Amino acid sequence: MTFLITVLAFLVAIGVLVTFHELGHYWAARLCDVKILRFSIGFGKPLLIKHAGPDRTEWVIAALPLGGYVKMADERDGSAELQDRARAFNNKTVWQRIFIVSAGPFANFVLAAFFYWVLLVTGIPGIKPYVAAPPPASAAAKAGFGDFDLITKIDRAEVQTWSDARLILVEHAAKRDVAEIEIEDVSGKTRTLQFSMESLSKDDLEKDFLGKLGLNAYRLKVAPLFDTVQVNSPADRAGIQPGDVALSVAGKSITQWEELVKEISSRPGEPVALTLNRGGQEMALMVTPDKAEVNGKIIGRIGITPKVDRAMADELSVKLSTTVRYGVLESMPKALTKVWEMSAFSLRMMGKMLTGEVSWKNLSGPVSIADYAGQSAQMGWIPYITFLALISISLGVLNLLPIPVLDGGQLMYYMVEIFKGSAVSTRTMEIGQQVGLTLLLTLTAFAFYNDIHRLVARYFI
Repeated sequence: MTFLITVLAFLVAIGVLVTFHELGHYWAARLCDVKILRFSIGFGKPLLIKHAGPDRTEWVIAALPLGGYVKMADERDGSAELQDRARAFNNKTVWQRIFIVSAGPFANFVLAAFFYWVLLVTGIPGIKPYVAAPPPASAAAKAGFGDFDLITKIDRAEVQTWSDARLILVEHAAKRDVAEIEIEDVSGKTRTLQFSMESLSKDDLEKDFLGKLGLNAYRLKVAPLFDTVQVNSPADRAGIQPGDVALSVAGKSITQWEELVKEISSRPGEPVALTLNRGGQEMALMVTPDKAEVNGKIIGRIGITPKVDRAMADELSVKLSTTVRYGVLESMPKALTKVWEMSAFSLRMMGKMLTGEVSWKNLSGPVSIADYAGQSAQMGWIPYITFLALISISLGVLNLLPIPVLDGGQLMYYMVEIFKGSAVSTRTMEIGQQVGLTLLLTLTAFAFYNDIHRLVARYFI
């Protein structure tokens, strides 16, 4: 079922984003009176063909759902008949061609802005950026963070959720520099901290870089006191009983339930030594966690639950939770700003990959995108729409890169034509296409390699 949801979520995402992108080209071409021969979603063998529209355009769904195209009449490839010469793409002015080519990426940005507008009007649930007590000697501890500090601003920009905070901090992490963070402590006093990220490496961005620095979200402090023990579970077979309190696991002293979970989950199928307190008496035993798959990762479980003060947990949940919501009109500029910020962020990250500041391991391909689509779809429609907005922006930014086989490459030719006074030669365009295709295939192969590496690391390491 999870696999089916992942496939369907991926196909819907690609179908919506590619269709909207190509519709941008289509409507721009129609406005410029260019004859459109084919509108295809996907590449390769056509699975479904329908002729419709004033030009009897072929509307096609093809076998390989990883893109699409709009085929326009053009004298250069012989697709423009004599009576359609005036409507051929190559005979339009350079400004009309720029308008047609740029309309695809622009459509993706418009779609992303619409998604963000819907989310902001509906309300985006989030977690307020309260900080847990950082480990001693960590970067967060050295900066001065304390238990239950609330992050209110980063670089003088207001943050409302952990998502806001991470988005700003990931750029500092990429540069390994210092972020200026304003916090409000439990007494209500405001302080400004200098949070250094110099200890990070470029590979840390792919992982929990904030956790490595000791900056973690606040969670309810739960003692390692066992409430229930599942029948015939590893804990039951090992002799663990309700009311036992864990004192150490794998030789490490613990005081919080979270510490126990971390040690147990990291040892699937491995015998683990536990020291317990039962009725005031210490006892030692061994337990071997079962292997369980959670979000595609194999973890250890022993079949116990903690004793939690439900009233306290509910009270804390209300305090930590928030919903970011704005009015219908107020959401419009905020949605556009969000698209601009995410587009600029994507370009900066690409630039840092080229300069070596950010690892190429962060590059994702269709396998990872499908995985994220499935995960977000299972979490609900709000995470899925958020995912669609991010991918739509990425598609728009990617297509504007000056690579000849992409829209940005065509725009580059037209810019040269404007300054040169004449069109780029056919031979130059052919060479550019070959170079661009080679570059794009190389990037695709590298992204596939990263995808496979992530899957292998997830399931077999």
